Amino acid sequence: MSTALKDLAEAGQSIWLDDISRDRLRTGNLAELMSTHHVTGVTSNPTIFDKALAEGDAYDEQVHALGVRGVSVGEAVRMLTAYDIRWAADTLRPVYDATDRVDGRVSLEVDPRLARETERTIAEARSLWWLVDRPNLMIKIPATVEGLPAITQVLGHGISVNVTLIFSLERYREVMEAFLEGMELARANGHDLSRIQSVASFFVSRVDSEVDKRLKAIGTDEAERLLGRAAIANARLAYQDYEQVFSADRWKVLAAEGATPQRPLWASTGVKDPSYSDTRYVTDLVAPGTVNTMPQATLDATADHGEITGDTVRAHYAEAQADMDALREAGVDMADVVLHLENEGVVKFVDSWESLLGRLTMKLDELA
Repeated sequence: MSTALKDLAEAGQSIWLDDISRDRLRTGNLAELMSTHHVTGVTSNPTIFDKALAEGDAYDEQVHALGVRGVSVGEAVRMLTAYDIRWAADTLRPVYDATDRVDGRVSLEVDPRLARETERTIAEARSLWWLVDRPNLMIKIPATVEGLPAITQVLGHGISVNVTLIFSLERYREVMEAFLEGMELARANGHDLSRIQSVASFFVSRVDSEVDKRLKAIGTDEAERLLGRAAIANARLAYQDYEQVFSADRWKVLAAEGATPQRPLWASTGVKDPSYSDTRYVTDLVAPGTVNTMPQATLDATADHGEITGDTVRAHYAEAQADMDALREAGVDMADVVLHLENEGVVKFVDSWESLLGRLTMKLDELA
């Protein structure tokens, strides 16, 4: 096992793989990463499934059977993705049991075209929960304005939720409020709170990509100095908010009944600017009670040369706030940045979903 990844786990951060494919499952690669790279969970999204379907022949047999039956492309995509998610959940079940249901989790996203529709998101989340039928499943719901009440209602049904596409501190606080309301609703509905888990996926690298673009357009010496500082500062301040919310009396009431906190999850941790260290969104965001979901390249880079020095978040709150203040003074409108990134994120996932449906339609016709 990699020393760096072991150190990361010992610092209190769970390592999840941001990828899934039928090939990864049938070759035993996921099980191997669990033993060699300390992977304790898996996340998926429409882009990942579209890529998986495009490569190789791993899905051909099931696609052929679905085509012969004449199922709709919508039903076919649910059958294909649910099969992979169930397989991954079963592979990770020992971790789920060993960690008292905290880790060993696999996430499946609702149809991203529903990101602005509350009631349909709730219905889709419940349908996916029934379809996969594994206790270590998490349903991914985007943190749009319309997604917030859906998060509360889905948790209230006793379903574990991965809240995705969080970019702003303000929206993150709203997500934590939705979580608390959801757990209170679950308690009122008679659910065992210890069986419900949630993570809040706070996106990282995309923030630097957008802010750096704006800083370069500003072009001042101060703007140049601030390149690459926004994403980590934003995430560190999110953890500060997390500590405040989950130390308050309202949370303590739920914790006394078996609830566990909604963990911050650092998402989009693959470095997009080659001038930056390829492990910076791992090594600079180490904190207890968090998750880092890494694409394979980031996982390998961390295993190879990552340097884990313990908590790199809580001692840097003042520095993070100073960076955010400096960005505002330099002319970066962070409210506009995060709104742009949320809208762009929804569009990108919808585009990937449409690509997945188009690719699957062709395969159904071809293989049937």
